[in-house]
Amino acid sequence: MGLAWLRGRGGDNSARWVRLPVLAAALLVAACAAPQQDRPAAEAAAPGAEDEAPIHAPPPPVPVTAETLAPLEPPPNPNFTLWLKDLRAEARGKGIKESTLDAAFRGVRPIPRVIELDRNQPEFKLTYRQYMERVVPMSRVLKGRRMLAENKALLERIAGKYGVQPRFLVAFWGVETDFGRVTGGFPVIPALATLAHDGRRSSFFRNELMNALKIIDEGNVTPERMVGSWAGAMGQCQFMPSSFVRFAVDEDGDGRKDLWASKADVFASAANYLKRSGWKGGQGWGRAVSLPKRFDRKLAGQERRSLKTWAALGVRDGNGKPLPQSDATAALMLPEADGGPAFLVSDNFFTILKWNRSNYYALAVGQLADALATR
Repeated sequence: MGLAWLRGRGGDNSARWVRLPVLAAALLVAACAAPQQDRPAAEAAAPGAEDEAPIHAPPPPVPVTAETLAPLEPPPNPNFTLWLKDLRAEARGKGIKESTLDAAFRGVRPIPRVIELDRNQPEFKLTYRQYMERVVPMSRVLKGRRMLAENKALLERIAGKYGVQPRFLVAFWGVETDFGRVTGGFPVIPALATLAHDGRRSSFFRNELMNALKIIDEGNVTPERMVGSWAGAMGQCQFMPSSFVRFAVDEDGDGRKDLWASKADVFASAANYLKRSGWKGGQGWGRAVSLPKRFDRKLAGQERRSLKTWAALGVRDGNGKPLPQSDATAALMLPEADGGPAFLVSDNFFTILKWNRSNYYALAVGQLADALATR
């Protein structure tokens, strides 16, 4: 069901928001005695609007509770009723069937909890180490290895088709939804309608709502089964509706793109997104490195240099061995402002950032993928 956003440090030494799986975030909230497990109010480009856009909208979900699934109160707002009438007319003009609109909007009302979550999000500051301990604990590594083995044949077939290594597909799956276990508990259509009507980011969420209606209209899922985050991220890979429309795949051939229950569709859709975003199947994501004393940390950033150049600057592999004398290029990434670990990252690292613009997140996916491949 997506991830909670938490405050971390970016590779450019600036504060940035990072995302935790909801289960991990819940543990952190409990530890901090915080009243809620929400994300900060951050703006982002519409997912799927461009290849460079992240796959997610900014707000992630919270766990399913009796409150999130309680009867929707208060009664319909007359302004909402008029707004919905106008929206239905627009959807009808875009070719959405009347029967789809009737099914999708039957009894729909604004959800006050969605507005509350969108506007009241406490900050949490995490170090890189704290983030990794919560997102890539050994329990997730062990579970991921089982998932990799259990789905080996399917993952290898999809890897052959899309050029994305199985370990990375499983790593994304694990970080996003704990391997499909936690996918969200909000009805997507009412949640998106609430946010689209709210006015704060109405254009963005109105577009997502139109895409959600298209997904239903094509027969991929019923409104009742379209459940996800309070901001509309859906399924085991947490696609926003616009990303679903652009990248979802009917890999199992049943006529539906089912990102809730079909692992074939989930893996293939994630692989399709990564392939079309520039994934290089013959590469990893990067490596941990050690820096010499008095190293110029201003060299960190997106500029790529050859491994030979980094070696000449005194950078060594994380295990202390010399870097390969290679013309392959990498950028230096420092997740924390003062000291902390250092990484040389490849083009695939920056492709992961197209999925989610967080250095912490990309490092978590990469290191979980590496851990799944080692024993």
